[in-house]
Amino acid sequence: MRLLLVEDSARLRELVGDTIRDAGWRLDAVSDLGKADDALATTRYDLVLLDLGLPDGDGLELLRALRRRKDATPVLVLTARGAVDERIAGLDAGADDYLVKPFNNGELLARARALLRRAPLSVDPVLEAGALRFDPATHETSCAGEIVALAPRERAALEILMRNAGRVTPKRGLEEGLSEFDEEVSPNAIEVVLSRLRRKLAPHPTGTAIETVRGVGYMLRETGA
Repeated sequence: MRLLLVEDSARLRELVGDTIRDAGWRLDAVSDLGKADDALATTRYDLVLLDLGLPDGDGLELLRALRRRKDATPVLVLTARGAVDERIAGLDAGADDYLVKPFNNGELLARARALLRRAPLSVDPVLEAGALRFDPATHETSCAGEIVALAPRERAALEILMRNAGRVTPKRGLEEGLSEFDEEVSPNAIEVVLSRLRRKLAPHPTGTAIETVRGVGYMLRETGA
């Protein structure tokens, strides 16, 4: 899961960013409409967290533009505009949900999870490979019914590999999938993440193996064992 936060307050970007990343989701955070437009033009997001009072315009402009071009990405509006008519305006412009500042982080995550579950084009069914199961909505990884505890980047890497099970995932694809704006992931970092992932999966009868295809990338292969 990759989310976009559009918020001009640096402090709130930091606080919400920590909450989202701790939940295991990847997040790109931008401060104005122009940067949000650029982000949406180059990256597919599963959810947009949108402030309305931005330095270069009203967030509703971005929301209306998304809906005019038939972009169904779920949008959760985060704003201090709490009056009923203002909430109605946001929902009528195409928002999927509305959260008034200040808000509780637990409620933010609950509303985000609800939108991700409902989004038909964003959330795939539970991924399966061998005895491994990965739920994109909850980030829960299990093997033969037993939960496998993974760190956020390990979960993200496993999700990418499971979506491409049986096919080679280029190393660059993993780098891009695990990166966030202004935080590039090096090839060495990918090696470290996959080494830790292999080590945590090893005690479980997954019936899979993560293979290195030298000079190309990695592949999650079902072994039948």
